[in-house]
Amino acid sequence: MMKADLLVFSVHPDDAELACGGTIAKLSAEGKKVVIADLTQGEMGTRGNEETRKEEAAASAKILGLADRIQLYLPDTEFGTSRKDQIPLIQTIRRFRPDIVICNAPGDRHPDHGRAAKLESDACFYSGLAKIETSWEGKLQAPWRPRLVFFYIQDKWLKPDLVLDISGFWEHKKRAIEAFKSQFYDPESKEPETYISTSDFQDFLEARARDLGHMIGVSHGEGFIAGRTPGVKSLFDLI
Repeated sequence: MMKADLLVFSVHPDDAELACGGTIAKLSAEGKKVVIADLTQGEMGTRGNEETRKEEAAASAKILGLADRIQLYLPDTEFGTSRKDQIPLIQTIRRFRPDIVICNAPGDRHPDHGRAAKLESDACFYSGLAKIETSWEGKLQAPWRPRLVFFYIQDKWLKPDLVLDISGFWEHKKRAIEAFKSQFYDPESKEPETYISTSDFQDFLEARARDLGHMIGVSHGEGFIAGRTPGVKSLFDLI
């Protein structure tokens, strides 16, 4: 069974790419094993459907160099934060045993994002409790709690606790986002225009990355909110 270095939860296929695609590409290039777990198929989205988004997610996974990408099949817009909905996430955490987990934004324009953040972070804690029993492929799973939990920043501006330099990986992120052809700007598309399908939204994404990068003196960055206060062994580890 493969052990992951990083597990990224994404309530909708493309959330991870939009919020931390540069981070994922950078860590993958460094040899880290990165897994994305999509909670839903994004089936309630205005554009595209389950099949197109599955194909797009697979294309993006190759661009990002993922070790694996899985689908948890929770119902889009209808999932909650109950134990029933926690179980697939707990199974996933115990299956891949990541050192770090990145969750959806704790508050955002889309109601699913904040609700997913609670579901995901709760699952990270409960995954460490031995009395919550789960199994995978017919075998009882051992408890596992990730060492660190972060939340990415999505549409709504949230003050980051740390910013990662993705300057050399902006193009990787851009190509991973563009893999979701049904969702984003395409002047040839006949589908209804949405908030994220305009060229203005593409401009916003780069402006956000440049703004976060500017905060740490680089060209592009991605910000994260820490589940607990992050620590470093040396002040010289900081940019």
